[in-house]
Amino acid sequence: MKALYNKLLFSLYPTTAKSRNNIKVVSSIRNIMSASNQSHGFNTPRLVTKKVLATPQYEGDGAVVRRGIGRSELKFLDPFLMLDDFSVTPPAGFPDHPHRGFETVTYMLQGGITHQDFAGHKGTIHAGDVQWMTAGRGIIHSEMPAGEGTQKGLQLWINLSSEDKMIEPRYQELLSDDIQRAEKDGAEVRVVAGESMGVRSQVYTRTPTMFLDFTLKPRAQVHQTIPESWNAFVYVIEGEGAFGLRNSSQAAAHHVLVLGSGDGLSVWNRSSKPLRFVLIAGQPINEPVVQHGPFVMNTQAEIEQTIEDYHYCKNGFEMARYWRSQ
Repeated sequence: MKALYNKLLFSLYPTTAKSRNNIKVVSSIRNIMSASNQSHGFNTPRLVTKKVLATPQYEGDGAVVRRGIGRSELKFLDPFLMLDDFSVTPPAGFPDHPHRGFETVTYMLQGGITHQDFAGHKGTIHAGDVQWMTAGRGIIHSEMPAGEGTQKGLQLWINLSSEDKMIEPRYQELLSDDIQRAEKDGAEVRVVAGESMGVRSQVYTRTPTMFLDFTLKPRAQVHQTIPESWNAFVYVIEGEGAFGLRNSSQAAAHHVLVLGSGDGLSVWNRSSKPLRFVLIAGQPINEPVVQHGPFVMNTQAEIEQTIEDYHYCKNGFEMARYWRSQ
């Protein structure tokens, strides 16, 4: 059978100098097909369709962020509005500022951030903790470093549907020890939202969302299912890995990898150092998005109304009239 296959192959692509490239193409196609067939139970493995380097920029009051989503190369990935990898050293920070129409997820990687808002909510989250804030109809708050040295973390903005944009604000905060985790064959996951390796987060996601923090030891691999209708991306925190295909080029730290359609993602750490990344996915809202800084609504008229509400301290911003963070 093998001899017959080779005979057929060489009859289609005879071994002349001109046609040797064709043989290489066929061989490459076979290799790619072989790699892509390593789907580990996925009907359609997700592959990387776009790669964006999050470069540093200044935000707030002297804080440095690497913005992966919400920049010219990747303005929006429904339902995700922004992803910042932030680094804050006192006296820099994010002083009093408003939000309306979406959720913010702050996940600390190093140090701590102290948060306080005009409704009297105040607290500090440290490395490994998460704050899931639903701004809804309006919040004014501050986010400032909780100690000396550099504080680092990720902040994700998740859009809300039109029917949820004007709900009352709420918080969900989990300490590091309260975040579910699992480990298998050198791959560890912290389940901030969603489910992985048989464990599920207790966080309620008004916009259905998956937020998984993976660490892979050298030579480890992981295979994670993702709802087919959801949009998904990876952000590499440290190390480098192959995403989607075992033989794909390595993606290094500070890159956002937008994933194509499919029902799961495979990741391989072919290096001699640990690989850490977050896998984030969410159900698209499929509604118009009109954004003006920290306000995200569906129409320009709603944005203008929001600016008026904020300016005149009404319709959710009433407590802003006299409040200042301490």
